[in-house]
Amino acid sequence: MKRFILVIVAVLLLIFGVFFVIRYYFVFGRGTKAGELNFFVQKGYVWKTYEGRLIQTGFKPQNMGGVQSNEFQFSVTSEKVAAQLMAASGKTLELHYKEYLGALPWRGYSNFIVDSVLSVTDPATGKKVPF
Repeated sequence: MKRFILVIVAVLLLIFGVFFVIRYYFVFGRGTKAGELNFFVQKGYVWKTYEGRLIQTGFKPQNMGGVQSNEFQFSVTSEKVAAQLMAASGKTLELHYKEYLGALPWRGYSNFIVDSVLSVTDPATGKKVPF
């Protein structure tokens, strides 16, 4: 009987471990987004995470007759990428991101984690800015 309970507990722990890895560490998708960096901040009480919002061109109505801009909310885990984004506020950016199925508190509030900045363009001149 003890062996049976031990096997059941081991199987349940294995199932929980597989679920946790798939839910929080499996990369569901990768992609790029482009738009104007609206804000980028570091916040949090226990885990300081970097959070940002990219305003994309175009509009998407939430309700019939309503108008709302497209917003891409994201988190950043890399200090290097965070420094690049802090210096690029108000500029047009192209970002590469990974999408996870769930957010972890030490990784950020969003399921979308930006891992690199592909390009930075100054909207006033229309020229790419070195980053």
